Amino acid sequence: MDRRDFLKTLGRGAGALGAAWLLGPASRVFAQAGGTPTPGAYPDLVAVKGGSAASRVDAALAAAGGVSRYVRKGALVVIKPNMGWDVRPELAANTDPAVVKRIVELCLAAGARKVVVFDHTCDSWRAAYANSGIERAARDAGAEAAPAHAESYYQAVANPAARTLGQAKVHELVLQADVFINVPVLKNHGGAGMTCAMKNLMGAVWDRGYFHSRGLDACIAEAALLRRPDLNIVDAGKVMLSGGPRGSAASRYSEQRLLMLSSDIVAVDVASARTLGPGPDAFEYIAKAAALGLGQPDLAKLAVRRIEL
Repeated sequence: MDRRDFLKTLGRGAGALGAAWLLGPASRVFAQAGGTPTPGAYPDLVAVKGGSAASRVDAALAAAGGVSRYVRKGALVVIKPNMGWDVRPELAANTDPAVVKRIVELCLAAGARKVVVFDHTCDSWRAAYANSGIERAARDAGAEAAPAHAESYYQAVANPAARTLGQAKVHELVLQADVFINVPVLKNHGGAGMTCAMKNLMGAVWDRGYFHSRGLDACIAEAALLRRPDLNIVDAGKVMLSGGPRGSAASRYSEQRLLMLSSDIVAVDVASARTLGPGPDAFEYIAKAAALGLGQPDLAKLAVRRIEL
C-alpha cells in the first residue's frame, strides 16, 4: 500500500481503531504499554481520561511532579499551542482554549515572570488567534499573545545533526524561553497523517513550505532538534478523525476526553498514534525521530501513569 492509499484507509478506519484502543478504563488503556512508576519517581508519560479539560491538566501535571518541577520562579514560559486555523473551537482544529488557559494559570502560580503564547498560523493570524478562542483564554489567564506572522520574528538556527533540515528560522520566543511547552491538539492530517507533538513544531519555524518540498517526515523529525520542548501536553479531548488539518462540518470526531503529558516527544507521539488508530509504524517521522535520539518509541520501557477522573 502506497502512502496515498494508506492515508485514504486511515481516513476511513481511524475512528474504529482509535476507539478500540481506548475502550475501557484508563488503567486498561496503557496496561500493556508501560510499567508502573517506582514510588517517589516521576512517570515518563501521564495519561488522564475523563473530567474537564482543566481538571485533566491539573491531574497530569500533579502526577508528573507539579508544574514547579518545570517552571522556576522568574522564568519566561513560552507556550506553543496549535491555533493555526480560523475556525471555531468546536471543530477541534486548534488546541482547546481551556487547556491553554489552565496551563497559563498554573505557570503563573508557580512564579513565572511572563507567559507568552504564539503560533505561526496557516490562516490569517489575527483571525486565527481570535476565532480559535485561544488568544482570549490566554490573556484572561494573564499571558501575552505574541505575533508570529512576519519573518523578522525568526532567527536562523543551524541544525548540524540533521540530514535534510540543516538550518531553519525559529521564532525568537522559542530561543529565548526558559521553559518551552508544546501543546498540540491530536488530529488527522491530510499530508502527514497525524498532527501531534512533533508536527506542532512546524508552527515555530518560518519556512514551512520547505518541509513539504524536501520531505515532510524527515523535516518533522529533525525540527524537534532545533529546540526540544521541555514539556509536551497533548490535547486529545475531542479528536478529529477526518478532514484534517483544518476540519469542516463533514469531519468525523471521537470524544476521547483524554490528555497526555511527557517530556519525551517521541513517546507522546507514539501514544497519540495509538489513540488516533493506526499506531506509530504508520508515521515515518516517529521512527526517524527515535533514530535521532529524540525519545523512546517503546512504551514498554517507560513508566506510564494512568489516571481516570
